[in-house]
Amino acid sequence: MGDSPRWMIWPENIALSALILFLVALPFLYAARKPAHDLLRSIGRLADGPLRLAARWLLAAAADMKERNKSVLLAHGREEVEQHIAREFERVAALVKRDLEGYPALQRKLLDEITRVEEDYRKCGEVPPPAPEWVEALAAITTIKSNGNEMVQRVLEEINRSVTEIHEKALVEYRNAYETRHKILDGFMPFWRSLDANLTQADKKLSSLHERAAAIDAQMERYELIVARSDKAEHGLTLSALTQFVVATLVMAIAAGGALINFKLIALPMSEMVGAGDYLTATLRTSEVAALVIIFVEATMGLFLMETLRVTHLFPRVSNLPERLRKRMMWTAFVLLLTLAGIEAALALMRDMLIADKQALLQSLAATQQAAAADGWLAHIPTAGQMLLGFILPFALAFIAIPLESFMTSARTVGGAALVILVRATAFVLRVAGNLLRQSTRALIIVYDVVIGVPLLIEHWVKASRGAAADDAPPATRTVLEVGEQP
Repeated sequence: MGDSPRWMIWPENIALSALILFLVALPFLYAARKPAHDLLRSIGRLADGPLRLAARWLLAAAADMKERNKSVLLAHGREEVEQHIAREFERVAALVKRDLEGYPALQRKLLDEITRVEEDYRKCGEVPPPAPEWVEALAAITTIKSNGNEMVQRVLEEINRSVTEIHEKALVEYRNAYETRHKILDGFMPFWRSLDANLTQADKKLSSLHERAAAIDAQMERYELIVARSDKAEHGLTLSALTQFVVATLVMAIAAGGALINFKLIALPMSEMVGAGDYLTATLRTSEVAALVIIFVEATMGLFLMETLRVTHLFPRVSNLPERLRKRMMWTAFVLLLTLAGIEAALALMRDMLIADKQALLQSLAATQQAAAADGWLAHIPTAGQMLLGFILPFALAFIAIPLESFMTSARTVGGAALVILVRATAFVLRVAGNLLRQSTRALIIVYDVVIGVPLLIEHWVKASRGAAADDAPPATRTVLEVGEQP
């Protein structure tokens, strides 16, 4: 009895105790129905209102961030397209200066060749002189009959001989004339070949210029879309930024692998130089920190080398330095990078020597030593490979500045787009949570009415019986009843 709850009327029967308490509380629950409904609705509005307000604020913030991201993206895209257009114009200027500056001389050469071809063609068009007029006289003489007259026969024979000689002479002249025309036509070929080569060269130069003009037109169309702030330009720039981000991430991951190999090459010899037992913290060795510092310095020198070469533009002040100072800085960075590469090659050699000394200490059999000594020059191949790798890796790490710039440029766009998506998703979750809370309060109101269903049913019967009695009563009594029912 002492362990039973205080609310139990019959400690032996929990269900009966709960039923009696429920029946006792039922009138009070019925009486508090309207305040309870108002309380539940107020709780629902109290929970739903701030959530909806927060969701609307987040959506407005997302729209603002999207507009800012669009402005930054379009500004960056416009700057990039302007650089492309300027570079294309520089190429066109170089093309015109290199290929088309000799166009007047080429034109004069073509005109001279065309003139010579036309003159030779006119020469080929000259027709040999016609047959002499005495041919007709000879035709008349041939009608004369000799009739056995010896004088006439001699005259005819002499005429025949003269005509034959004249005919052979004219035939030779005709043949020489045609041979001369053929030689002139044969002399056309070098001029035709030169003319064809010059025209082909001019066509190639103009075709290259046409391709550059088409590239400039494409860039100008893209620039117009960016200036117009079109959705197509935004979508294209976003996809381009996402592609650059992914590619730059992959390249930087590969560069991180190269940096790790570089660290492994110089960590062991650095432990001999700095001290293997020296620790900065409980688990961090000083030699490891020194190796990392060397790698970071190499990457920094490579970054400044790319900046001074104007390959990257992470530091605009470096690109805007005077030409002489910029070249000095470039050579300084290159010399330091070359020095660090030589130091790494020496450390790689030292690492191989340390490993060889350690193996020599572990070897105890003479046969093994002889076998190792018999290897000869083959034993130096790993050493040469490590030295070459230690010398090349610093220069390879110098090019990490290019993907780093792409990564930093595209990370702004990709991060902004991801943040907008995250904010919108949070607003959606808050709105769903507010709706769930509001619907939960409505469900609780229905559950409350179900709990007090018996009093509500009695109230419904009473109202129905009063309504039936008021319909059956006389008009005066009905008026009295209605006045009595009013609060």
